[in-house]
Amino acid sequence: MRQDGYAPIEDYALIGDGRTAALVALDGAIDWLCLPNLDSPSVFAALLDATRGGTFELQPTVPFRATRRYLPQTNVLETIFTTDSGSVRVVDAMTLPDDHLAPLRELARSMEGLSGSVPMRWRVAPRFAYGQRAPSCEMRGGVPVAVWTTEALALASWDAGTPAWNGDAIEARFDLPAGSRPLLTMSAAYAEPLVIPSRAATLSRLESTIRFWTGWSAARQYSGPWADAVIRSTLALKLMIFAPSGASVAAPTEEIGGERNWDYRFCWIRDSNFMIDALLQLGCVEEARSLFWWFMQATALTEPELHVLYRLDGGIGASERAIDLAGYRGSRPVRIGNGALDQNQHDIYGALFETAWLYSKGERALDADTGAVLGRMADRVCDIWRQPDSGIWEVRNGPFHFTHSKVMCWVALDRAVRLADLDEMPKSHAARWRREADAIRAYVDTECWSEELRSYTRVAGSRDVDASLLMLPLVEFSDAHDVRVRGTVDAVNRLLREGDAVYRYRADDGVPGDEGCFLNCSFWLVSALARSGRRDEAAALMERLLARANDVGLYAEEIDPESGAFLGNFPQALVHLALIDAAMALQS
Repeated sequence: MRQDGYAPIEDYALIGDGRTAALVALDGAIDWLCLPNLDSPSVFAALLDATRGGTFELQPTVPFRATRRYLPQTNVLETIFTTDSGSVRVVDAMTLPDDHLAPLRELARSMEGLSGSVPMRWRVAPRFAYGQRAPSCEMRGGVPVAVWTTEALALASWDAGTPAWNGDAIEARFDLPAGSRPLLTMSAAYAEPLVIPSRAATLSRLESTIRFWTGWSAARQYSGPWADAVIRSTLALKLMIFAPSGASVAAPTEEIGGERNWDYRFCWIRDSNFMIDALLQLGCVEEARSLFWWFMQATALTEPELHVLYRLDGGIGASERAIDLAGYRGSRPVRIGNGALDQNQHDIYGALFETAWLYSKGERALDADTGAVLGRMADRVCDIWRQPDSGIWEVRNGPFHFTHSKVMCWVALDRAVRLADLDEMPKSHAARWRREADAIRAYVDTECWSEELRSYTRVAGSRDVDASLLMLPLVEFSDAHDVRVRGTVDAVNRLLREGDAVYRYRADDGVPGDEGCFLNCSFWLVSALARSGRRDEAAALMERLLARANDVGLYAEEIDPESGAFLGNFPQALVHLALIDAAMALQS
């Protein structure tokens, strides 16, 4: 299972509470958890450094086989460990007291002996500040507490052995017979009083958490043939929404694997567009509303200029720097922050206007102040669309005249004109927005088209393609049945597809190292095929891609097309959003 101390990326499952999230490996180890929030420094980071990162292990002490699932319609994880002497059920959750968030962060690990008797062990080795600080060790009322500065973690246990400090880790061993129900709970405090819960209180919150997730899932609006995958993706996306602000992360982790290691724990304008579209289609109105108004508040801080990404609290994102961790299986450097913050990416303006249009046309009219802000942004698009940028893929050897960026500038101005026609944006500059939109269309149709390829191109004047071109019919730049769109879909299928998976592009991007196929691009191809009338081909590809999920229905950012191994961030919001769009395209 593990190699050099690292589990395969596909061995992880995600649990969370709307403020932070943890990755639980198939062998029972929690190897990633940031506290108190998704974008806080890690407490467990064995995912990125098996020796120094910190972990919370729970498993049999004898050889075992593990199977798992999420409890139906929840983000509560169930793992069954089977040994020669018996079997054990473990239920992992980050608890919610009810449908509101309390200050407490609580990780509950409930066990039940199913048969025989199984020797078990647990070990908690917190490492604060991205693995840089080991805790001081205390006992409070018989409960082990790990402390560093103003941060404290309490490890309460019932019928799970006698915990003791061993160096800077807490551990215990015990036998788990059939019918026994041990419990572990880790509660966290940050510059506030540490609450050590009772067994009854923890179990009550665990039951409340299960009720919350089943009730939330039942309200989702999708009943098509891929309902299980869509609902699982929606539940995963819900864990990537930071409930206190409504912002969503691109992934709850650092990137893992290779040299292309980036911190994805920020809210991208582009991803927010996809997220709000999916949320509205699935009936997640409250989440869509919160994200939209976070979106507008964050961008108001920098308008009419947009930043590529923002912190979860709406502030400007952090600069990129390397930290002293070994990296997943030696993939270094490990970075926090993200250098894309300093790039110009013009497509994000189209993402913002498409979001405003989607939100507004759902009978949620924009107010005059919001319309005025959007008007100033539309004027900026008129000023900048002729300039090159770094594009959707955030290349580091640009800027270039990316076709996708030009199209999304067209989207910005097209939606601005539509909103002005509805009196939700000022009309005084609408004529200019319309002229510039026409100019962009003319540029794309002349400078970004290759007669040789019979396709739109990645960059104006180039002879290669880019998977982002699959989105042209989605944003209504062209009809899906248009000969140029069909030619572009064919070119991407021919030049970027490897088996069932699709590369972003095959051009140099200024970043060393290789990459796998991007799974969101693969689902984009499904959507494009479905929208262009090739539904049987799209449905067949959809089925094969769904089979590429891990055992609990989650996807990483990338996949090795030969081995099927996951690469990159895990789980990745954009992949699950693309899956939902593909399902919707096939259903329509």
